[in-house]
Amino acid sequence: MATPYPRRPADEAHRLQALRPYQLITSIPDALFDDLIRLTATLFDVPIAIVALVEESTVQFRLNVGLPDGTAQEPRDESLCSVAILQDDPTVFENLETDPCELAEPGFVQRMNLQFYAGSPLRTADGFPVGVLCVIDRLPRLFGAEEQQQLGRLSEIVIRLLDLRIKSEKDGTLSPGTTLWAGLYDQIEASVNRLGTLAELAKWEESANTDAAVAYRQSTQEEIGRVLDALHEQISAQLQ
Repeated sequence: MATPYPRRPADEAHRLQALRPYQLITSIPDALFDDLIRLTATLFDVPIAIVALVEESTVQFRLNVGLPDGTAQEPRDESLCSVAILQDDPTVFENLETDPCELAEPGFVQRMNLQFYAGSPLRTADGFPVGVLCVIDRLPRLFGAEEQQQLGRLSEIVIRLLDLRIKSEKDGTLSPGTTLWAGLYDQIEASVNRLGTLAELAKWEESANTDAAVAYRQSTQEEIGRVLDALHEQISAQLQ
């Protein structure tokens, strides 16, 4: 039987053309984007989070937390991100050992000992999937509808923030030292700290069903909603 690899979007040529501006970003303010990807890992309580660009033959890890040093890319045909860009909604594999992906070669997943993957496509304003925001774990885990919705919202924020970076490089109006970048950085840093505090407090509870534990989970969800709303509002205002 013929191999199922590789799978490509129907309009691959135009997708690669749409990808080009994102490949050329040269001055991403490290502190802001590093904290953004750290926030992503914190929001979903995973050890690995990645902003990946799906190129013609490789997948480039432009931003990541949790990968071994020097892991900058993977072959496209071994990448779950190459599968995630084929979907409109997040692509989720809750247990890659018992339910592996049949549309990608298993090499990278096996080498990295990955068990869980959830990835939401980064779509341009014209609808082209140029990359993926993904969260990964080395243990199986559940990933419900609310978490998938949050990942989708966060992927929209990431692509809009990249669009803002491209805009700033073209017109020179938004340098990394501007009030906007500083405000975004402060918003993300504050949320990372609050979520970390809530997670630490929850660890002291005897069970996940105590009143305090339930309150911590509720506060965590409220904080996630607040930071997503605030980031979306600030970035949308600048792009308009």
